Amino acid sequence: MIPTFDGPVADGGYAWWYVDAISDDRRYGLTLIAFIGSVFSPYYFWARAHGEADPLDHCAINVALYGPRTRWTMTERNRSSLVREAATLTIGPSGLHWTGESLDIDLDEWTAPLPRRVRGRIRVHPAVGNDRSIDLDPHGRHRWTPIWPAARVEVDLASPATRWSGAGYLDHNRGVEALERCFHSWYWLRASTARGPVVLYDTRQRDGQHGSVALHFDRDGRLHDLPSPAPVDLPRSRWRVARPTRSEDGRARIEAVWEDTPFYTRSRVGARLLGEPVTAVHESLVLPRFTNYWVQQMLPFRMPRRVR
Repeated sequence: MIPTFDGPVADGGYAWWYVDAISDDRRYGLTLIAFIGSVFSPYYFWARAHGEADPLDHCAINVALYGPRTRWTMTERNRSSLVREAATLTIGPSGLHWTGESLDIDLDEWTAPLPRRVRGRIRVHPAVGNDRSIDLDPHGRHRWTPIWPAARVEVDLASPATRWSGAGYLDHNRGVEALERCFHSWYWLRASTARGPVVLYDTRQRDGQHGSVALHFDRDGRLHDLPSPAPVDLPRSRWRVARPTRSEDGRARIEAVWEDTPFYTRSRVGARLLGEPVTAVHESLVLPRFTNYWVQQMLPFRMPRRVR
């Protein structure tokens, strides 16, 4: 399975490609999300409210660097800054390109509200591939594909001056409507194990239905459905966002908090999966918080919009 970037995106819908990685020494981490129809954009949220929801006019590359040199950037751009081909996605000055051997990501972004540059290259090499897509809701309106549930990531940035490598992950989500129309919340975790990567996805829909997916990919790429491990409630975030997760022994701990916002958290978590202790990337998303009026008013300070 390889990433492709030229598929259709429905009006009011979205497509994104997500990368994360933890350095081998655990000092550094990163997440990168390339959005068409930026699901957490206040501008796209307002456009949907007024019936003018062209996803190509709301694109962004979100970069988050964790560790000694932290950065967070997410500048939204319109369709004039977007170039899409099967193997290439360009949004403004940054882009992703599948070379046939690796996904090369060239970045030239600025943080906000304080301007600091994020410039350089991230290279993602597939280790375990997958071509199975998963419906996240009963009607198939939101789909998730863990393209490379295990990958090797190389980070070489000029600004901030950073170079490291570590275990990573690549997936793709797409949907034909806004997330908040379907979901109340979700909780997600991915980890590397000696027997191959494991990914857990728990969803709660607005109508109260729950979904739970537990997947193990062995080293040959074969996919195995797992019984969902025991639920664990990690401590709530500073904004009181719940952080449920799962672990086979019913125990988990937060090793590092990467993101702590009114509606979203991301953490490095210790848990137990496939009989061994693991270090995992974990996220919690609560969509009624995202749609809150005051949250929408705050978001533009972190997510500026540029027409070029």
